Amino acid sequence: MTGRPIGTLDHIGIAVISIAEARKFYEGTLGARFKYDSANPSAGFKICVLDLSGLTIELLEPLGDSSFLTRFLNQRGEGIHHLTFDVPDSKAACAVLKQQGVRLVDETEWSPTSYEAFISPKTAHGVLIQIGSGYPTLANDPEWTRSK
Repeated sequence: MTGRPIGTLDHIGIAVISIAEARKFYEGTLGARFKYDSANPSAGFKICVLDLSGLTIELLEPLGDSSFLTRFLNQRGEGIHHLTFDVPDSKAACAVLKQQGVRLVDETEWSPTSYEAFISPKTAHGVLIQIGSGYPTLANDPEWTRSK
């Protein structure tokens, strides 16, 4: 992977206590535009995806005290949770990263065209980096806004 970018930035995930309150700032003050929202009760969070002049922001709010986001907010407060990169063949990229000694966590194969993993913040200088492809990993995948 040396010499070329791993992928393109899909979105920035921001942990918030309240999506409703955070939207007031991102939409009202910064002029972001609402794209869609979704809840994932089994994973313990809900999201609201906004467009800010081509930059996709994913607001993440915990659902309940056992959510990983509740722990994150208690330890670090509101702020950037992760960066997500669209990596065309993310499964192959993960294999290369592992060969290079990069610590990956929470690898998930959602479908034959969707795979994700997180580069540990201990490897990435304090930043949680999600690499992936397809739906539901990428906030900009067209499946999010298709009529269901």
